[in-house]
Amino acid sequence: MSSKVRPARRKPRKAGKPEQLGLFKRRGGKRRGAGRKPKGPRAGESHKARPELKARHPVHVVLRAVEAVRSLRRRHTYQAIRWATLTTARREDFRIVHVSIQRTHIHLLVEADGKAALSAGMQGFQISAAKHLNAAISKRRPGPRRRGRVFADRYHAQIITTPTQARHTISYVLSNWRKHEEDRRSPMREWKVDWFSTAAMFPGWAEYADEPEDRRHFLWKGPDTYDPLIVYQPRTWLLREGWKRSKCGSCARKTNLALDGRSCGCSGRRQGLPLDKIFGCYSCRGKARRSATTSVEVHARPH
Repeated sequence: MSSKVRPARRKPRKAGKPEQLGLFKRRGGKRRGAGRKPKGPRAGESHKARPELKARHPVHVVLRAVEAVRSLRRRHTYQAIRWATLTTARREDFRIVHVSIQRTHIHLLVEADGKAALSAGMQGFQISAAKHLNAAISKRRPGPRRRGRVFADRYHAQIITTPTQARHTISYVLSNWRKHEEDRRSPMREWKVDWFSTAAMFPGWAEYADEPEDRRHFLWKGPDTYDPLIVYQPRTWLLREGWKRSKCGSCARKTNLALDGRSCGCSGRRQGLPLDKIFGCYSCRGKARRSATTSVEVHARPH
């Protein structure tokens, strides 16, 4: 007697929950133009995790102020930031080496023992600077005392890892006032260095070549009421000696040149000078100078 084998019954699949389609396109994903749009004309700093930091690498930090603070290059705001540098100087794991105060932002060259020390040090500096700036601004304006944030977004941090990068960063920070054409305003046009920065404390200017080391900090004569910013002497090799071993961008030779406060990279680019004449070694600077002289002579000939 033959018996038929019946196939096993499959369990019916459960129907998925219905998905309601939106009427408008959502932001996000890997589409073109995706993501949160900037609130103002300038995009904010990325909120990605910051890279690890080694103690031998200095960091270039930029802090941007909100528009309500107005210009930072005033006497009372300078004193407020000076008090913030004094508060930060008590830390041993975080050191401010150079400061440059511009109208809308602050440049810092700092050294930190690690990523956590950089974060804690910058947090302490921003809190102290915000308190002193709000107090200083409130004294100059009628009405209630100003409260709220002073800096617009997260700070921008660039880790310095090579001598060439260190040299260019020092030149950029200490001569940043020339980039923003502050040296064309009165009374700054009479200044040799920016007194809203720590440029007078930098011992590597070309003007110091004939001065003994014990008198290199007294070459520049500042205003009578000038109080210097509180900073540390550099401990990292890159900011102490390494920047002097930067290489020329054209021939890769070591420049071994001191920074020139009278003709920095910013003013040189504004004048249309070639980069070899600004940052190059002696050979490339000479070639650029001869080439510029030849072109001038050619254009000056009568036709």
